[in-house]
Amino acid sequence: MVLLHVLFEHAVGYALLALKEVEEISLLQPQVEESVLNLGKFHNIVRLVAFCPFASSQVALENANAVSEGVVHEDLRLLLETHLPSKKKKVLLGVGDPKIGAAIQEELGYNCQTGGVIAEILRGVRLHFHNLVKGLTDLSACKAQLGLGHSYSRAKVKFNVNRVDNMIIQSISLLDQLDKDINTFSMRVREWYGYHFPELVKIINDNATYCRLAQFIGNRRELNEEKLEKLEELTMDGAKAKAILDASRSSMGMDISAIDLINIESFSSRVVSLSEYRQSLHTYLRSKMSQVAPSLSALIGEAVGARLIAHAGSLTNLAKYPASTVQILGAEKALFRYQALKTRGNTPKYGLIFHSTFIGRAAAKNKGRISRYLANKCSIASRIDCFSEVPTSVFGEKLREQVEERLSFYETGEIPRKNLDVMKEAMVQAEEAAAEITRKLEKQEKKRLKKEKKRLAALALASSENSSSTPEECEETSEKPKKKKKQKPQEVPQENGMEDPSISFSKPKKKKSFSKEELMSSDLEETAGSTSLPKRKKSSPKEETVNDPEEAGHRSGSKKKRKFSKEEPVSSGPEEAAGKSSSKKKKKFHKASQED
Repeated sequence: MVLLHVLFEHAVGYALLALKEVEEISLLQPQVEESVLNLGKFHNIVRLVAFCPFASSQVALENANAVSEGVVHEDLRLLLETHLPSKKKKVLLGVGDPKIGAAIQEELGYNCQTGGVIAEILRGVRLHFHNLVKGLTDLSACKAQLGLGHSYSRAKVKFNVNRVDNMIIQSISLLDQLDKDINTFSMRVREWYGYHFPELVKIINDNATYCRLAQFIGNRRELNEEKLEKLEELTMDGAKAKAILDASRSSMGMDISAIDLINIESFSSRVVSLSEYRQSLHTYLRSKMSQVAPSLSALIGEAVGARLIAHAGSLTNLAKYPASTVQILGAEKALFRYQALKTRGNTPKYGLIFHSTFIGRAAAKNKGRISRYLANKCSIASRIDCFSEVPTSVFGEKLREQVEERLSFYETGEIPRKNLDVMKEAMVQAEEAAAEITRKLEKQEKKRLKKEKKRLAALALASSENSSSTPEECEETSEKPKKKKKQKPQEVPQENGMEDPSISFSKPKKKKSFSKEELMSSDLEETAGSTSLPKRKKSSPKEETVNDPEEAGHRSGSKKKRKFSKEEPVSSGPEEAAGKSSSKKKKKFHKASQED
């Protein structure tokens, strides 16, 4: 009897479920469809055998990528080998994806089945999965699905980051669309402005130039010799400018109103802006092709190479194609619908590579041969661009030389070089070019790191200055009141050491005089690194020593005498305002010190 198991892949892990006999389920498929919606009936059909949860979101992403690519992951292999019966012939495994079923059958040997009743069973499992697994809620299952979906999509978008060929696909598609639109709009401008100035169409063939001239000329009756210089700038030809001026004087066109001219000029300006944007887009396409596929663009040109990449879907898909597919890429309609299959005619010789200059230069009998040879070289160039670490245009230039030699061989019979010799030369040059490119990249990286370090250092310095400026300002503001507070206890002992309590009336005068002097000289003293406080501290003990006759006797010297004599008027200024008694005492002390 064959046992039927079903493999179910979920965002939280793998689940292996067992079912009843295959014969009963296959016969009762309508009953299975009805019982899917009912949880009780569904439990009678399906039984959970094993559940293998993912260890982390990264592991879940790896398993999702493996399942999407049809690869058996190690977690899935362990689950199947552990919980499925050892007799593989008696086991039938139901899976949802035929790719993963074919991989399991090839690697593990289990018979796999998809579709039919398996799809209905998986639909029921998907609906009741949170009830089949213990500890899993519907909310947590939805969160896991949402997170895995975001990470899976993000990984697919970020795949092959260095080869941004999707930008090339969009730009070449837009370029082709712009060509069609510019041609359509230019024909509209020619027809619209041709009613007023029909002779201009025969003189000017370029669409963009015609639109610029229609915008500049406006009413042809206003065109005169003064505008001839501007006409020469627009047409880039003096003869054409003179012909336009002569034709405007003898034109057969109808008169036109001002409002019609305004509309024609505005529409012409739109067409001119579109043509200018088309040129800038072509420049952008050339730069992107030189970065993504330099060898292919050097071999066949930027536009044709970009069309090949866009038609294949990506550079990776183009690299996977054989040369025969690259040759007829773009001629699928001629191959499958009309010539080859229906009318049994010859298959097309070329597709998109027909726009290359090599096929146009070849003779009619050699067009098929050169197209086959060119497709071969394009396939080689696309694979080099896709899988090389440092893409360079060396191989593309060498392959282009080979095509030139083959073309000359068809015309003159000159034998070209062998492919082996050419590739050896290209390998040597490519290594040198890759070394130079890596050296430039390293220099750019070093410069970027230096700039980043300088920027970070500047930011750190600015932040430290901002953080230190505020406390410094607070200290500066708090220095002045602190000085005033320190002056009070310093001045009081000077007076107490020099004078009796009767001199207490002179204290406020002393405070006022010293505070004014300090405020006037505070800025100069702070810049010089010295304040008035230490000077007064030095002077205070000297004055005290003068007041004590015993200490004055021990300290004698000419220098000290001079200092004391100089300091006398400073200390006696406020004392004279207080009274004569203090001055007499000072003089007596001074004489006594000199005698000693």
